[in-house]
Amino acid sequence: MDFFRLTSMELEALRLSLWVSVWAVAASLPFGILAAWVLARLRFPGKSLLDGLVHLPLVLPPVVMGYVLLVMLGRNGVIGALLYKYLGVVFAFNWKGAALAAAVMAFPLLVRAVRLSLEGVDSGLEAAARTLGAGPVRVFFTVTLPLMAPGIITGVILAFARSLGEFGATITFVSNIQGQTQTLPLALYTLTQVPDGEMGAMRLCIISMLIAMAALVCSEILARRFAARLKG
Repeated sequence: MDFFRLTSMELEALRLSLWVSVWAVAASLPFGILAAWVLARLRFPGKSLLDGLVHLPLVLPPVVMGYVLLVMLGRNGVIGALLYKYLGVVFAFNWKGAALAAAVMAFPLLVRAVRLSLEGVDSGLEAAARTLGAGPVRVFFTVTLPLMAPGIITGVILAFARSLGEFGATITFVSNIQGQTQTLPLALYTLTQVPDGEMGAMRLCIISMLIAMAALVCSEILARRFAARLKG
């Protein structure tokens, strides 16, 4: 039974990982829906470039994205220096930076899931709502958004699972500071580097897999229920 007893370090890493993942998804969700709508519904010069930028974190090494975040949003970075000077906001080397790194790496998965769902929405229903006098904003919130719900749920769960497992961008941008930026993957990595850390590493590995699997199962169940409700 001692195998299942988490140490204070492991509990802290688990708590921080869940906290960071929730904030990463919550902060990126509005932007993800907006990006998905723009890519699915609008036609404009440079759309392919925007699409490529959105999906760039999928193909770049996470360490590269972490370094870009450090250069741009570090305390002395191009944007980070301005944020610190005028707003007193610092992202580097704290949990907010970890959430930002996780959000950036998970963003393409969120956008892709929402976009696929949006492209499956019957545009005739939106046109019918407009003919009845509903404005574009009302049509979006009363017709389009509910029909997109299965894709949004899938995107949120996938982004959450991806945020939970983020390593490369996080350790590059915010380092590996216990209690502040040391999430589950970073704590697991730390345990593999110290003597007698194998048991703790295995515990965190199992916990990570269980949480990710639970998230994926919940995503499938919720998406099916929403789809069945919409059909009904």
